[in-house]
Amino acid sequence: MVRRRVCTGGGRCRWYYGRPDARLGPGIGTYRGFRSAAGVPQERLVVPSGRVSLLIGFGGELRVRGAGGHTSLVSGLHNRARVLGHDGDVHGVELALAPWAAHRFLGGTPLAELADVLADPVDVLGDRARRLGEALADAPGWAERFALLDETLLRWAAGADGAAGPAPAVLKAWRLLERSAGTLQIREVAAATGIGLRHLERRFRQQIGLGPKRLARILRLNRAIRLLTAGGRPADTAARCGYYDQAHLSLEFKAMTGMPPGRFLADRGTSSSWIAG
Repeated sequence: MVRRRVCTGGGRCRWYYGRPDARLGPGIGTYRGFRSAAGVPQERLVVPSGRVSLLIGFGGELRVRGAGGHTSLVSGLHNRARVLGHDGDVHGVELALAPWAAHRFLGGTPLAELADVLADPVDVLGDRARRLGEALADAPGWAERFALLDETLLRWAAGADGAAGPAPAVLKAWRLLERSAGTLQIREVAAATGIGLRHLERRFRQQIGLGPKRLARILRLNRAIRLLTAGGRPADTAARCGYYDQAHLSLEFKAMTGMPPGRFLADRGTSSSWIAG
């Protein structure tokens, strides 16, 4: 089943959502198709999400401020927001993958190699990324595109059966941090996994892409954004998300998004969002 949302502020844009095949397992988010025909240049701030993003474009070119233009992108975990834009017409689909799931679907690529990196999918996946983009572009509609993604990802995952995934301790640490939205102390996480702190940090960076402390910052920021967007008071949000105080929350917002919370929320509220993220 395909769900659709329409955005009319600042231009014409549409989103299309599909649920991945249950056989793909956990760790893969809803498929998000997008089409913007705004006719004028658009930009959007994309905040760190703690997910690996695979974006396959089949119309128009994406611009990443400071990194040039791309038709398609693989984005590893990162701690700083990025500004994506286009010239007025862009068309494609995005998949958000937990790092441990991305390892299966991206051919066993070491996640440490994707940290803080924007790459062309062909450089990561080879010619099969190009073939997938062409097939998605040729599909008659979004139901067919999402079915094609199911088929392709199931095939890729089967081909990666021999690739070593994250160690059990690393996967447990990831789940503990995600469940606590980054508020659990890293020493407590290490103790719960049964391995030493330095050993956990080293293996986490290798197999997830970022160290556990950097991931915790991302998870806290995402929770704070959700609470503030829902109308939460900054002081209360800071306390609930594990910040020392409201000033600490503001410093983290500036460090990770480039702006304080108030401006971030104002810009988010007036932005003509042309891509999920």
